[in-house]
Amino acid sequence: MEEASNWLIPTSIFLLFFFLVSKYILQIHGKHKNLPPSPPSLPMIGHLHLIKQPLHQSFHNLTQKYGHMLFLKLGTRKVLVVSSPSAIEECFTKNDITFANRPTTLAAKLLNYGSRTIGFASYGDHWRSLRRLTTLELFSTNRLAMFESIREEEIQLLLKELFQECIKGGQTQKLKVELRPKFVEVSFNMLLRMISGKRYYGKDIDEEGKEFQILMKEFTALQASCLNDFIPIPEWIDFQGMKKKMVNLMKRVDSFLQKLLDEIQRNRSIRSDNNNNGKLNLIEVMLDLQDMEPELYTYETMKGIILVRYLFLLHLIKRLL
Repeated sequence: MEEASNWLIPTSIFLLFFFLVSKYILQIHGKHKNLPPSPPSLPMIGHLHLIKQPLHQSFHNLTQKYGHMLFLKLGTRKVLVVSSPSAIEECFTKNDITFANRPTTLAAKLLNYGSRTIGFASYGDHWRSLRRLTTLELFSTNRLAMFESIREEEIQLLLKELFQECIKGGQTQKLKVELRPKFVEVSFNMLLRMISGKRYYGKDIDEEGKEFQILMKEFTALQASCLNDFIPIPEWIDFQGMKKKMVNLMKRVDSFLQKLLDEIQRNRSIRSDNNNNGKLNLIEVMLDLQDMEPELYTYETMKGIILVRYLFLLHLIKRLL
């Protein structure tokens, strides 16, 4: 107890000193800035106390009071809330590069290879290379058309599963089927088969599929923002224990994805060109590109693309279903 007290007192003094200095500097620099209207803020947390769920409703209520352009401080994060079509168009057409960078968060740093995946990388040469890779090589119209048979097979498997469940119910009984989880499984299997040729969702999956589901469930949960993202706390002070969780999880995720890449690399080395009919999964495509440009198509880049596409599909499903 005495050791904890000795550690807590200097830390509290440091945080108080840091806050006072930061507030003074921000006040000096903020006096002459032409910022949009902003509600009264609190020390340290800024406007965090005004943000409640659902998030879009909180922003709507604030814009109704302060106008279509609103400046907020979420802790140390500066946020511009824009709600008018004309202002949104100006932000994402005339000033798109200004708003192209992503904020650096603990999750972006520890779960996304040092913020170097396409979803979190800052605008620049690296981001443009990733964008060119995904749009021209991996997810082009022609490339997606090559995977049409995979989509057809997954839909057929879904219909077969629904038919079998209806048979179990009998002709005289009404059967209630929850379609949402089935649509989720089909969507993920389509994506994962395109990426790696494997199915990790549905019935009769192996231990590898179960491990993947567990990892992605934890990975998705830890993507949320934490206290360190908003409050000026030194990174080595891990109040919520989030940093430790992220580091440990990323070791497991990276190990799983590396094993997957190694397995496909081994199979690729013994693959006959006469047997694949040109139907390569996306990892095989990236491995072929790696032979030509190894400095660009690194294993880290490949693993980052897999994670980002998974998260993108997950957020899309949440919006649609």
